[in-house]
Amino acid sequence: MQISTMVLPTGSTKKRKLPLPSTTADHDDDDTNENPPSDPTKSHVDGEAISSSSSSDDDESHKHDEHEPAAPPPPAPPSPKPPNPYDQIKRTIVINDGKRESLIRLIGLKSLFAKQLPKMPKEYIARLVFDRRHKSLALLSGDPRKKFTDEEIIGGICYRSYPDMRFAEIAFCAVSASQQVKGYGTKLMNLLKMHAVTEGIEYMITYADNYAIGYFKKQGFTKAIQMPKARYQGLIKDYDGGTLMECYIHPSIDFTRIPQMVQAQKEFILQRIRATSKSDKVIYPPLPPEFAKRMESSSRSTGAAARALAVPGVIEAGWTMSDLMASTGGAKDADQKKDMLKKELLSLVQKVQEKQFSWCFRDPVDTNEVTDYLEVVKDPIDLRTMEKRVRKGDHYKSKHQLYADMMKMVNNCKIYNDPESTYHECAVSLEKFLATLFPLKSGEPSIE
Repeated sequence: MQISTMVLPTGSTKKRKLPLPSTTADHDDDDTNENPPSDPTKSHVDGEAISSSSSSDDDESHKHDEHEPAAPPPPAPPSPKPPNPYDQIKRTIVINDGKRESLIRLIGLKSLFAKQLPKMPKEYIARLVFDRRHKSLALLSGDPRKKFTDEEIIGGICYRSYPDMRFAEIAFCAVSASQQVKGYGTKLMNLLKMHAVTEGIEYMITYADNYAIGYFKKQGFTKAIQMPKARYQGLIKDYDGGTLMECYIHPSIDFTRIPQMVQAQKEFILQRIRATSKSDKVIYPPLPPEFAKRMESSSRSTGAAARALAVPGVIEAGWTMSDLMASTGGAKDADQKKDMLKKELLSLVQKVQEKQFSWCFRDPVDTNEVTDYLEVVKDPIDLRTMEKRVRKGDHYKSKHQLYADMMKMVNNCKIYNDPESTYHECAVSLEKFLATLFPLKSGEPSIE
């Protein structure tokens, strides 16, 4: 077996003597012992020859430099990366490993969740927080006086990961009341996403109540579940009145630098626009004196569009008469009325979705589980479908049409479910709420 010459075989007692660093004394000894004495005169002459030769070379190089252009300045060093505000936040992953420090922080998290989530049973909170299969991300106060106390916990998220299925279920999420409205909720979720990437988590899923839906939407969660149902069905607990939401965790996104990433994307787009746009490079001459007369001679129906089209540069920018006509006059008024109706209908749908009794109407009925549903209900409808139709903008022409779909949804629920069931009770409650939401005039809901 061939080995390096610098390494001795195992068990060898022979030591190899390595050369020491050379010094001035070593060079003197080498010259005395190995090199014969040289003629000092010859050495002096050679030294002058070398000196004169190098001097002449320097003169020629200076003359040559006078005719060459100056070298470009070296590129500026890259600007230092701005500090990440997340680096100053103390956080830790807490698990029930039996250690004293971990148990103290788990007790602090339990107290925080119980205080901020009063509707959640305290026994249930304690059972999940201290469950060895659950983990908690905790934001900690930097005050050393609060260390290992309940006041040390600023915020926390309790979750359980399923590595085989590559998703995690969020059980509790809360921020201390004294630390709210400071951005800790967003920072907490972003830090959890960064940690989830290290665990190989692809999706985060949770059941959100009516008060938490807005928060989770801001953190990138959606009601449209993309994860295959077979991956989480039977693993997570179903909550009555909760809305199932999920968030996809992209493995290459730095969630702690989202604002900087968005700003960089904006700058990139602006640079591409500047590279192709000529709006800042074209200077038009003053308008001719007869320009005002031409504006006055335009017909009333197309006057505004013609005046805009006559401005130099508008045609070059790609505008046509039909485009300008669509943005003026009656077309513009019609678009405004359509937008106002869309906003009003969307507000009505959201008011229904926020009610506790609407939980069974928010999503379409899963016909794979309820196999005979389509045999009884011929025209199914749900709140998510209505919201999609409203956002599309071309389905509902009035509030009456939305009210008709709402009542159809109520009647479908009454037809399929028993009068004593929870679903039937929700349908009755929704019908009463719709009577207040859509005031009737002469037997029909107002559409003014």
